[in-house]
Amino acid sequence: MIELSEKKFERVLEVRGHLIDSMILTRIFDKIMDLKGDFNVLEFKIGKRKNELSYARLMVHGKNKKHLDQLLATLYIEGAQPVVIEEVLIKPAPDDMVMPSDFYSTTNNSTQIYYSNEWIDVRNMMMDKCIAIDIKLRSAECKMIREVRKGDMIVVGERGVKVLPEERPRQGIDIFQFMSSSSSSERPTLQIARKIAMDIHLTKKAGGKIIVTAGPVVVHSGAAESLAKMIRMGYVNGLLSGNALAVHDIENALMGTSLGMNVKDGTLAVRGHRNHMLAINEVFKAGSIENMVRKRILKSGIMYECIVNKIPFVLCGSIRDDGPIPDVVADILEAQRQYKEILKGANLVLMLSTMLHSIAVGNMLPAKVKVVALDISQPVVTKLLDRGTTQAIGVVSDVGAFLPMVVQQLEKIN
Repeated sequence: MIELSEKKFERVLEVRGHLIDSMILTRIFDKIMDLKGDFNVLEFKIGKRKNELSYARLMVHGKNKKHLDQLLATLYIEGAQPVVIEEVLIKPAPDDMVMPSDFYSTTNNSTQIYYSNEWIDVRNMMMDKCIAIDIKLRSAECKMIREVRKGDMIVVGERGVKVLPEERPRQGIDIFQFMSSSSSSERPTLQIARKIAMDIHLTKKAGGKIIVTAGPVVVHSGAAESLAKMIRMGYVNGLLSGNALAVHDIENALMGTSLGMNVKDGTLAVRGHRNHMLAINEVFKAGSIENMVRKRILKSGIMYECIVNKIPFVLCGSIRDDGPIPDVVADILEAQRQYKEILKGANLVLMLSTMLHSIAVGNMLPAKVKVVALDISQPVVTKLLDRGTTQAIGVVSDVGAFLPMVVQQLEKIN
């Protein structure tokens, strides 16, 4: 069989997996039609049992070589592969932090490269990065541009690269199947809270790693005690945030206010506008949050629970920060490195009312990690769901009302 005809500009592709229920084949057909291409289905075998894969072989037609290359690049991302596999192309990085101009840009899906007559798994998958090959070890790794060193062998083009799209779980019904990446505010809130709580519980029971990224709204809205209780109950294995969450959490713990408002009743505290600066000053006087706990100055709150339960946290600084407190990592590249370290091996990430930190975290996650994105703003939730994971759900709700419901359900399960 001729795989590529230079005159007809066509190529035979094949794809395996749960093609129907995970919508893989539908996405492939849509991409071809969206790009004004054409295709013929040469062979299609449907898996009839849950553990059986489906198989499809397609002839994809382009208008010219450039158009065909555009079609193929798009379809490879969806898991389609040429019938005839060619070895991956690699070029040396011309300088530190410089990639070859035609470098392969990664997705966050599991990926393999065909090198030295075998498929090699790419480690540390993230979106919008490059793939470096260690020729001696015959291994491949996803690298950020600043990690690239002169002479690193970098994958170029699409040849010999196989993307393995995440598929819908086929056993049982969990919240990620029930919601199907929806972010509607009209979903039954209590039922969603119950299902999320069950998935959190099952993740912990299976020995999984649960990471929370949270914004100061968690404190402003009165949900700080709920997050603190989750940490006490052992449902949080790492916290990623910024200066504001820590500052207002400490303000709340010391003075009962957040942004100068009394958290319990929403009234304005006398001279409350200066309370967050008082909180920052107390941290500086003690030297760190841990010292505040050790000296029994800080006796409650999210940061207190992280310290006493030895839960790792990273507070990433920004140009907006007051202070920032000593625990904040002001070097953005170092903060990013520490975020990645805590995210290693994560099974479930809860994104609680913080768009910027959540987008940063989403960019570091492989597609297989489950994500729950909670925000009162529909556009924010939609933006977070578009980070590329297939196991993400969005909840449009007030974190101050929703998170306590999740914790109540966790208490019932326990």
